[in-house]
Amino acid sequence: MVIRPPTPADYPVIAEVVTSAFLTADHASGTEADVVERARAEGAVLVELVMEDDGEIVGHVMLSRMRTDRPLFVAGLGPVAAAPGRQSQGIGSLLVRRGLDDCRALGVDAVIVLGHPAYYPRFGFSAEAAANIASPFAGRPSFMAMELTPGALTAPLKADYPAAFD
Repeated sequence: MVIRPPTPADYPVIAEVVTSAFLTADHASGTEADVVERARAEGAVLVELVMEDDGEIVGHVMLSRMRTDRPLFVAGLGPVAAAPGRQSQGIGSLLVRRGLDDCRALGVDAVIVLGHPAYYPRFGFSAEAAANIASPFAGRPSFMAMELTPGALTAPLKADYPAAFD
């Protein structure tokens, strides 16, 4: 298996993987693939990766730049998707870990995720780390953050997802 940045030729397959993964997960709004496309068009994507197995794209992750009220480099993680039939095989975990490594290399100070509270703590995300972040999602167990730069989230911060997520 290979993790790599996507090419434009991959975009239709990514849309298929993201859509089918979220429909399978039974919590889709049906717009996850649209969010990916809009984030690309907006220029908000910081890291986008696919996992390829024998020439087939089996997973996708995107991290986009968050809008903040102070000079802090913050990324939003999501969506993360593994193709149906390939879920629960560690594909999402590998993609998230590589995406976080790429964010560190870019100098990202913190990453925010709105996701399953039992899944994302394994990477270092917590609701406690998001306690100082003002957001429409604040206070939910699914709203979590992770500092990549120690102390980045100790002061109050207003953070919004890119317009693509609206």
